[in-house]
Amino acid sequence: MQTPGPGFLRFIHGVRTRGLLEFVGKQWREHGDVFQVRIGRRRLLFAMHPDAVEHVSVSHRQNYDKRASYDSVRKYLIGDGLVTSSGELWRRQRKLMAPFFTPKGVQTYASLFIRDSARLVERWDELAARSVEVEIAEEMTHITASIILKAMFSTETMESIHQMKDAVGTMIAFADTAMTGFYLPLWVPTTKNRRYLAARETVHRSIAAVIAQRRASDESTWPDDLLSRLMKTRDEETGQPMSEALLRDESITTFFAGHETTARTMTFAWYALASNPAVTERLHEELGRVLGGRPPTADDLRQLPYALQIVKEVLRLYPAAPFYVRDAVAADKLAGFDVPAGTAVMLSPYYTHRHPQFWDDPERFDPDRWTREREAARHGHAYHPFAAGPRICIGNNFSLLESHVLLVMLAQRFTPKLRPGYEPQWVMQGTLGLANGLPMTIVAR
Repeated sequence: MQTPGPGFLRFIHGVRTRGLLEFVGKQWREHGDVFQVRIGRRRLLFAMHPDAVEHVSVSHRQNYDKRASYDSVRKYLIGDGLVTSSGELWRRQRKLMAPFFTPKGVQTYASLFIRDSARLVERWDELAARSVEVEIAEEMTHITASIILKAMFSTETMESIHQMKDAVGTMIAFADTAMTGFYLPLWVPTTKNRRYLAARETVHRSIAAVIAQRRASDESTWPDDLLSRLMKTRDEETGQPMSEALLRDESITTFFAGHETTARTMTFAWYALASNPAVTERLHEELGRVLGGRPPTADDLRQLPYALQIVKEVLRLYPAAPFYVRDAVAADKLAGFDVPAGTAVMLSPYYTHRHPQFWDDPERFDPDRWTREREAARHGHAYHPFAAGPRICIGNNFSLLESHVLLVMLAQRFTPKLRPGYEPQWVMQGTLGLANGLPMTIVAR
């Protein structure tokens, strides 16, 4: 059956005038849960229904993989890390790394999350005393970068944290540009190319130096961080450790995936709380009842379910990755439509999470959607902020725990206020973002 959808020129015009996020939503309302766009020889299929998520990610996953759609990210950002690898390499790496990211495995980082959050509390105390307006996205990016670098490399110096954050940020921006196809080869000495190459050299050199330093010392002296765990792990079949290149690629992948998306989630959480005072009031009631003003411990988090429900609702309404791609490696049918091999299938947490068949009043921010009863009664793939199936993001438990801690630690002490008259301008630039930022004033409770 022929798939409906806009023509190429209409698609390009719509994206330029409305932005990808808004234009895709318009096409969904016009054409239904499956529609396509042809861009030259490339066929882009959008699928919004939870059944499509299950089909592509679980029941027919053998027909889909991460291939051409990830070439730019693979080439310019994270190499053969878990996000971009495929086939046997992905299976081996996932098996090696999975134990470190289970719900139990990430609990080892809870004390780090609390410790770094406490440092941000100190900073925000000073900002609140001066009624300073800050860019919340930058605040959240810095804290999540600090946390992931300490979890990954035991990096403690602010200079190293800033250097790595800025360098990876430059690489991410370059990879986003390269995905559009409008860029000059790296051998052309443009300013953008030179900045990218310098950033990549900084990141690769820094990681290589940490690895070399550890290899030169006795293993018993290595810090208990993620890099040490990756260096010590061995393939069950071959007994071989990870190669130097894979250690580097997985390190970059962990940093890229482990700070940017969580920073976006926490940024959007402050917007959601500022826009929903009844939710904020209920959160403060829970925090006061359980903690009574004292700092939380890791054990306290189990007694703070509403805070976690807020995080989950932020991920529903404002998923950091509003779209993700799976490339058809074999011919298939999706919702009755033909999917030739080579088709790029775009799944959309942003719009699946707004599907009126599965979400009542989907634009409303409502953490009560995440009670155990309501969550259990919902379609298993109506919610997929971290993707779904075997290729679900390996860091989902890490991100949820980190977001839970950050929200509890900061909301207990502060109520950031939006700039008067502020209206968000949602955009997609690789990840979901706010074109006009999120200026807020830190207010102590």
